[in-house]
Amino acid sequence: MIEKSVLRELASLVGKGKLFTDREYMLAYSYDATGMEYLPDAVVFAKQEADVENVITICRRYAIPLIPRGAGVGYTGGSLAVNGGLVLVFTRMNRILRLDRENFLAEVEPGVVTADLQEAAEKIGLFYPPDPASLKTSTMGGNVAENAGGPRCFKYGVTGNYVLGLEAFMMSGEKIRLGAHTIKNVAGYDLKALLIGSEGTLAVVTKVIVRLLPLPPRRLLFRVDFSALADGARFVQNIIQSHVQPAVLEFMDKSSLQAVYAFQGIRGDSRVSASVLVEIDGTPAEVQERESLLREQIAKAAAVSWQRAETFAEQETLWQTRRNISPAIAKLKPKKINEDIVVPSGRIPEMVEFIDALAAEFNLCIVLFGHFGDGNIHTNLMVDPEDAEEMKRVEIILDKIFRRVVEMGGTISGEHGIGLSKKPFMHYQFSPLEMQLFRNIKKVFDPDNLLNPGKIF
Repeated sequence: MIEKSVLRELASLVGKGKLFTDREYMLAYSYDATGMEYLPDAVVFAKQEADVENVITICRRYAIPLIPRGAGVGYTGGSLAVNGGLVLVFTRMNRILRLDRENFLAEVEPGVVTADLQEAAEKIGLFYPPDPASLKTSTMGGNVAENAGGPRCFKYGVTGNYVLGLEAFMMSGEKIRLGAHTIKNVAGYDLKALLIGSEGTLAVVTKVIVRLLPLPPRRLLFRVDFSALADGARFVQNIIQSHVQPAVLEFMDKSSLQAVYAFQGIRGDSRVSASVLVEIDGTPAEVQERESLLREQIAKAAAVSWQRAETFAEQETLWQTRRNISPAIAKLKPKKINEDIVVPSGRIPEMVEFIDALAAEFNLCIVLFGHFGDGNIHTNLMVDPEDAEEMKRVEIILDKIFRRVVEMGGTISGEHGIGLSKKPFMHYQFSPLEMQLFRNIKKVFDPDNLLNPGKIF
């Protein structure tokens, strides 16, 4: 609980219409996509950098936990006020400060919606590739905090590959400027990279500088359907090895497809157990060459059927199935446990078969889809939290999945982060010494453990 005198002091600093303690605001900012809920003691909407500085001053002075938050669409509880405190919301700090066509970069505030930056860049012939599934709602600050990915990661990389520089405040109240406006920069330790993916536990980001690319002039999208899950996974691997160089390699299993068909009220092909979306882009000549290579692989594969989409409308129709997976599978069970494991791409078929076998052995609905091009398998366990016996099986399955992922040389999270939900599994991937190094770094930036406490470790 924050004392009323402290709230009055904070209100005088940030001004009217930014600080809220009404219960409806506390409830609105108490949860994220995990479904977990923790009530904060207050919510502040930052509009400018001075608001961030003032909030940090008050939180440091009175030892109040401070939780930075973007759109709140995370899957691991990373923006939840697990220890109470103050949630600092950045959705109003949403200006695109600079679009530089000559130097191929943009400067944005942390509350800028990802899709808005993409649209603004494309209007001047530039391209911001990272495209998390939540791109129409997720913010750039949140993308930086989680090092967000998306379907185009296979070819273009994740958020961290595009961040040139950051401006941020430490809990000491001091401002730091990290990185530069250049791609090459090896002066000093790369503290910018340390903040990317740190889930708001080290500093509060107030500006993001990202590099942009020339907009690819041509795109084609293909959907290839298979009668067996493993056949689809092997097709993905063959595409990678054949130099097609796709921008997107997305995978959908039978459970996800059936859920979407029910959600859309349409009848799908009962023969299909897996679908792969392949997008190729580049100059017209590059796309023509890549399409030729792709068609060769489709001819060799045991495909049930395939489709080619050239116009924007045709591509949107194919993408609609992929984008509707999350809302569709949410209707299968009361709760979705969404894991974003990653394995080396060559071991995708093995991992898919392993998870499929676990689902059968433990009689649990596990829906698989994701960015198979970079080995990122979204593993969705559909459960009823009120079913105690089922939840025990879930614990066993998760333990087996995470152990196998690490044994394969993979990681327990590719783009969702650790937050609260994956903390129990960190010891599978990191030794006690490595975990202590994480804690030591946290103490350097935030010695009093006030900034987004309780996350990661």
